[in-house]
Amino acid sequence: MLRGVLAAGTAFTLWGVFPLYLRLMKQVPSLEILSHRVLWSVVLLLSFLAIRRQWDWLASVRARPRILLTFVASALMLCTNWVVYIWSVNHDHIIDASLGYFITPLFNVLFGIGLGERLRLTQWLAVALAACGVVWLTVNAGQLPWIGLVIAVTFSLYGLLRKTAALGALEGLSIETLVLLPAAALFLLLPNAGSSHAFGNDATRCR
Repeated sequence: MLRGVLAAGTAFTLWGVFPLYLRLMKQVPSLEILSHRVLWSVVLLLSFLAIRRQWDWLASVRARPRILLTFVASALMLCTNWVVYIWSVNHDHIIDASLGYFITPLFNVLFGIGLGERLRLTQWLAVALAACGVVWLTVNAGQLPWIGLVIAVTFSLYGLLRKTAALGALEGLSIETLVLLPAAALFLLLPNAGSSHAFGNDATRCR
């Protein structure tokens, strides 16, 4: 339990300061940031798999093509979530993006109920309190929080697909990034688009 709490706390702390990092690259297009994220994630994940010699899962993927289809769907959810989040931060919609991750647990509860889980009375009260908070923020904003809803729906669907998937976290994320790699690599190879800020003369403008 303690390791889980520490891991979750560390993950959410890093996620909380992530917008500060993205703001330093405000002039970089969202798709370029996403493409580099995919590319270097593939390098890192494959390095981990190679160090651990963790390749047995490939046999399961070859034997059951449906596993690959599941991770193609989760990769699309992940890609949509990433690009909307990056765009919203770099276009001064940080609060809207944060609202999305505040709404996400509510969708997770709905999906959990759909999978047969049941809530205690105190848990229902907590969900109701969170829902009231979302309604209050939406009313104060004066408009439908489409950014938050897109982030919440895609991340919740991603979690649902991963919960029902047949592979572990490291293997699953590796497949997802490999699925996204061709599109990311193609974008990075485009002249004056993909790598202009990372490797070109425009890099100094982002400092």
